[in-house]
Amino acid sequence: MGERDDAAGDVVAIYSGGMDSTVLLWSLVAQGRGVRALTFDYGQRHVREIESASALAARAGVPHTVVDLSSLRPLISRGSQTGDEPVPEGHYEAESMKTTVVPNRNMVMLSVAAAHALAVGAPAVAFAAHGGDHAIYPDCRPDFVEALNLALSRCDWGGVRVEAPFLSVSKAEIAALGADLGVPLSETWSCYKGGLLHCGRCGTCVERREAFASAGLADLTGYES
Repeated sequence: MGERDDAAGDVVAIYSGGMDSTVLLWSLVAQGRGVRALTFDYGQRHVREIESASALAARAGVPHTVVDLSSLRPLISRGSQTGDEPVPEGHYEAESMKTTVVPNRNMVMLSVAAAHALAVGAPAVAFAAHGGDHAIYPDCRPDFVEALNLALSRCDWGGVRVEAPFLSVSKAEIAALGADLGVPLSETWSCYKGGLLHCGRCGTCVERREAFASAGLADLTGYES
């Protein structure tokens, strides 16, 4: 691989505009690392999160690219996020929350991010999977990250690694870290339904509200209910 482009920074972050990935973005910047943020349009139910990602990346002073993978939707149409099923409400532990799984989403996004990282000479990609994701999302678990790191070590002469610093951290701890870092948490977007306000009832809204409560933080998010 050729000489590294220092202007490219040293980590490519997958960035959704949600609380977890925004705290990750702020954390990487606070560490003094050069960061490039990638947000993926894969034909999800709404673009509200993409709008938040663009605004917050600009606020953080981080180069931001929206990657158009919307043509994938017919190929991965399933469940409530890329298919026609209704968005389930309640806790993530419920069986119905499996309808929010997008087939192989993190593998696709991390693969594209790794390709970009290799192209610009960045040795790492980062994503914000956390401990609360493990029950529902197989591609947010430690064994997935371990296996992917093995694959990425063999995909190119230079190699690239996956960083998932929140893998054993709770969402309440992420919220607390965000408050410490001065992250504008109320401007992040979590809701699966995508409206002017968070619905307050879908699984990710419920998890968000509980995270603020568990962290002892005021939740300034606008909710419909």
